[in-house]
Amino acid sequence: MAGEKLPVQIRTRKFIRNALLARRQFVVDIIHPGRANVSKTELQEKIGQLFKVSESNLIYLFGFRTVFGGGRSTGFALIYDNLESAKKFEPKHRLARNGLEKKREGSRKQIKEKKNRGKPPSRNCHPFTIQNGLEKKREGSRKQIKEKKNRGKKVWGVGRRIARHKAKKNAD
Repeated sequence: MAGEKLPVQIRTRKFIRNALLARRQFVVDIIHPGRANVSKTELQEKIGQLFKVSESNLIYLFGFRTVFGGGRSTGFALIYDNLESAKKFEPKHRLARNGLEKKREGSRKQIKEKKNRGKPPSRNCHPFTIQNGLEKKREGSRKQIKEKKNRGKKVWGVGRRIARHKAKKNAD
């Protein structure tokens, strides 16, 4: 059963001839009993035969949802009049799916990490500070660094106790 292809029935609804965008657009209903779903390449071929389109890269299929229980799927199809209008009006991700545009390499996270590698580290949250072009590990948090810097400047009291202690020692 996996090797043989069961018959698929294609129906179109809401057919519109969009002259401004140089395309035909419509909703596609696919009835595929006994199959989980139908591949987009197979659908492109069948819709190409149905609408007499010679090139498969003028047909764009997207937004397919299989009905709960299977056997039926619904999606959207666009058939462009020429390749120039397809490249002009279709989004880049759909052009990439059809093989007309170069696909993006790497995940979104990898691309963001690559972008941020060249940036200098933030002063507030990064454990390293850059001084004179050299990276040095910071000792503690900002608060600890500030306290360490101000330790010599701090005055602990007015010194009465120490003065009394020294006076008592000298009196003895």
